Amino acid sequence: MNIPSDLKYTRNHEWVRAEADGTITVGITDHAQELLGDLVFVELPDVGVEFSADQEVAVVESVKAASDVYAPLTGSIVEVNPIAVDSPEVVNQDAYAAWLFKMQPVAAADLDALLDATAYQQLVDA
Repeated sequence: MNIPSDLKYTRNHEWVRAEADGTITVGITDHAQELLGDLVFVELPDVGVEFSADQEVAVVESVKAASDVYAPLTGSIVEVNPIAVDSPEVVNQDAYAAWLFKMQPVAAADLDALLDATAYQQLVDA
């Protein structure tokens, strides 16, 4: 299983990358896409919508199940990935390249409360 050490993770199996412009990029982890199987549908939020941390933001559906994707931090949506909507299978091909949405967090320091790669690996192994 691939768990890049330069990302942060949530207990809900989202990965988070801090960007130089202060935004965060969010997707589902390799572990999550493996559990879901072949993705067939991705529903993303509208740009400009604000979400609280742990609020449902998006939905990914596979041939097996549908799963909610949650906001890792409180903030507003600044961009969504149309490729993930048009071709959900890209998430299965490379979960860390196929991001779902970008947010402008209210408090960037909240990123520090998310899991690092080691803690996420322990969560997955538990």
